[in-house]
Amino acid sequence: MFTGSIVALVTPFKNGKVDWESLDGLVEFHVANGTNGIVACGTTGESATLSHEEHQEVVRAVVTAAKRRIPVIAGTGSNSTQEAVELTRAAEADGADGALLISPYYNRPMQEGIYQHYKKVAAQVGIPLIIYNIPGRTASKVEPETLARLAELKNIAGVKEATGSVDNAIDVLRLCGDRLALYSGEDSLTFSLMALGGQGVISTVANVTPKEMAELAQACLRGDWLKGRELQLRLIPLIRALFIETNPIPVKAALSLMGKCGAELRLPLTAMAESNVKKLKQAMADLDLVRG
Repeated sequence: MFTGSIVALVTPFKNGKVDWESLDGLVEFHVANGTNGIVACGTTGESATLSHEEHQEVVRAVVTAAKRRIPVIAGTGSNSTQEAVELTRAAEADGADGALLISPYYNRPMQEGIYQHYKKVAAQVGIPLIIYNIPGRTASKVEPETLARLAELKNIAGVKEATGSVDNAIDVLRLCGDRLALYSGEDSLTFSLMALGGQGVISTVANVTPKEMAELAQACLRGDWLKGRELQLRLIPLIRALFIETNPIPVKAALSLMGKCGAELRLPLTAMAESNVKKLKQAMADLDLVRG
């Protein structure tokens, strides 16, 4: 259902509140530049510091701005299963085309608990669900064998593979086959995972270079590996610069440099160090995104 470059959209802030005008502008920026889908209220969207009301309002605003031109996937994960159910139901009611759910964090559930968590959410909604597997943030890895069990459930549609391990992705593809779509959760591994059979990328870097990420994903989908390799290698310096500090600190700084939205963050995230801004600006200048 979802393929290509799916941007993990930032949530712009202004004076402590969501900047709705900039949010609408960002959606238009992605539609115009070929992005294949939008994740609203994911990690890059600072979902952890949005109130429940803001969370629902942002999802609703992105759905409205997208106007069905590209699919919208709502970030609805939680370490509380019931909260995840409620957030996903709300996103479905507000018109989201799918949901992205992070593996339960902090609780450190066993694999059976992870399975039952996703099974319960899946039973309560009709939209397709994508599992977000990022143990570096959650301390809760979804093992390939658990993903294979979850792939049997009708609306578990895919996994955002952000373990950083190509070996792990291989095991997911080997055990799940075409029953579960695999999306790279690491921009630097987009080409590698799509060459193995992945369906696309859920991308932070696409916030800054939507056209290039869309071209990379589409090249891989059509089997143009020379073009895909060229684009992946070209983007590596920018990718590294955008993760020099905790995401989404650098990507918001980059969007501010581009005049797309402010760099404002919510605590406990703080502004990017000036020394790192200089490195980011140089990487952006090398791609003609800003003046050097």
